[in-house]
Amino acid sequence: MQHGLVVEDLEASAAWLCDVLEEVFPEMAVAQAGCVAEGRQAIEACTPQLALIDLGLPDGSGIELIRQLAHGGQTPHIIVSTIYADDRHLFPALRAGATGYLLKDQARERVTKSLRGIAAGEPPLSPRVAQRLLRIFAQEQTEPEVPLSPREREVLTLIAKGFRLPDVAETMGVTRNTAAGYIKAVYRKLNISSRAEAALEASRLGLVGDL
Repeated sequence: MQHGLVVEDLEASAAWLCDVLEEVFPEMAVAQAGCVAEGRQAIEACTPQLALIDLGLPDGSGIELIRQLAHGGQTPHIIVSTIYADDRHLFPALRAGATGYLLKDQARERVTKSLRGIAAGEPPLSPRVAQRLLRIFAQEQTEPEVPLSPREREVLTLIAKGFRLPDVAETMGVTRNTAAGYIKAVYRKLNISSRAEAALEASRLGLVGDL
């Protein structure tokens, strides 16, 4: 059985986020935590395959949990669910390992659609967030784009679909070291540093579904 986790201190928000997860993934057992400490306990009890994490929690920042899940390497979908769309919150979360960023002030139907897109390899990003990231990418594209090799494009596609290093290596039929080398090359060529940015680039290149 797959496991999901919602970390949210506001009861009303936690309730509808849990409802959305159960609607999109009916076979998923969803746990709920209201603070960083409870989130750590939930992660230790059963590593989730998907987590929705608020950033502003009573006893700390959700980024602490994002780092824990990212370093564990067993949670392919680590998604921020917050009201903050500014760079001060967005980029630290992505650098910590978040693979998606959803704003809670958008319609429930939009959140549901974003989560359904995960199965198709679409990055779960709210439109405002995606537009901000694309503007940043456009500003940074001061040098001609370096083309990716077929194997690098394959790696980028797998990363965008939520595959972790062991899964990438197994799918491609290569060692973990070789797969890690491909990933590093892709990140260097595209001038990116997070899985969410990789998903955006994969979408831009037409390797996965549009945002």
